Amino acid sequence: MKRREFIAGIGAATTAFPWPLAAHAQQAEKTYRVGYLALLSGEDATLGKTFSQRLQELGYSAGRNLMMEYRSAEGRPERLAQLATDLLRTNPDVLVAGFGTVAAKAAAAATKTIPIVFTSVGDPVGAGLVASLAQPGGNITGMSAQATDISAKRLQILEDLVPGKQTIAVLSNPDTPFSSLALREIRSAAEHGRQPLAVFEARTIDEVPAGIEAAIKIGAAGLLVLEDPVLLSARRKIAELVAGARLPTIYGIRDFVEVGGLMSYGVDLRQLSRRTAEYADKILKGTKPADLPVEQPTKFEFVINLNAAKALGLIIPSTLLATADEVIE
Repeated sequence: MKRREFIAGIGAATTAFPWPLAAHAQQAEKTYRVGYLALLSGEDATLGKTFSQRLQELGYSAGRNLMMEYRSAEGRPERLAQLATDLLRTNPDVLVAGFGTVAAKAAAAATKTIPIVFTSVGDPVGAGLVASLAQPGGNITGMSAQATDISAKRLQILEDLVPGKQTIAVLSNPDTPFSSLALREIRSAAEHGRQPLAVFEARTIDEVPAGIEAAIKIGAAGLLVLEDPVLLSARRKIAELVAGARLPTIYGIRDFVEVGGLMSYGVDLRQLSRRTAEYADKILKGTKPADLPVEQPTKFEFVINLNAAKALGLIIPSTLLATADEVIE
C-alpha cells in the first residue's frame, strides 16, 4: 500500500511524496529531513517521483528514517523565495531544487549553510550557482543539463528532416542562462553548415504564440525549441500551435513529444533525477556539497512521434528512425 499525505502550505501546493509504510515496528534510528522546491506544477508526480523512488532504493522510507516536504510554485517564479523560506522552517538536512535554474537560484538565495542539490540546471556556472563544475564550492551542487554539441545535434536532426538549407527558427527564453549558451552553439553550427537561422524569444507563456507566429511568417521550414521551465510549462500550447501550422519541430525534452510534439533529443531528465537522489544520499551520510562535482549528463534519448509526423504529412527518413531510442506510434 502507498499513501499520499497533503500538508497545507501558505500560498503553495504542498504535498508529501508517497512512500511505502514499514510493515513492522523498526528500531529507532535517525530521521532525515529532505525539502523539495519546484517551480512547475505536478513535479511531485514526474521528476519528484523518480527522485523519491531512487531514495527508496537507497533505503529511505517515511515513518522510519525520512521526512519529506514538497513545495511547488505552480509555475509562478515570484513565489519561489517564500516557498524556500517555508522549507527552511522545516529544518531540512538537504534542500533539493527541482527542474530549471530559477528554483535552484531561489534555494541558493535562501541559505548559505544548508546543503542544496539541484536537479537540472542548464548552465550552473553561467547562472552564478557554482564556481566551476569540478569544484562547485559553497553549499550547492547537483546535475547540469549542459552537454557539448547537444543543441547542434538537434539542429542537424532537423536539417536531415527538412533538407535544402531552408530557414530553421529557434524559440528560446532569453532570461534563461542556458539559452544563451545553447544559442552560441547553434549559431556556430549553422554558420559552419551555411544553414539559415532565425531566433525568436518568449519570456512568458503569453509570448509563445507571437514567437511561433513570427517563425511561420518568415517561412521557417522547421523549429527548434530550447527547453526551460517557461516553455516546458507551455508544451501543450506549443505542440498544438506548430501542428496547426504544419511546422516540423524538435525539442530538448521528451515531455513535449508525449503531448503531441514531433521529436525530442536531449538529456534523460529522469536519470538526472535519480542521480540527484544519490547526491542527496551522499550528503545525508556526511559528504559536503563542495566535494561533489557538478555532474554533466551521459545519457541522451532521441524520441520520434509518428502520429505527429502523420498529422504533419511528413515521412520520417529511415536513417532517423533507425537512430531513435523510442518511436511512438
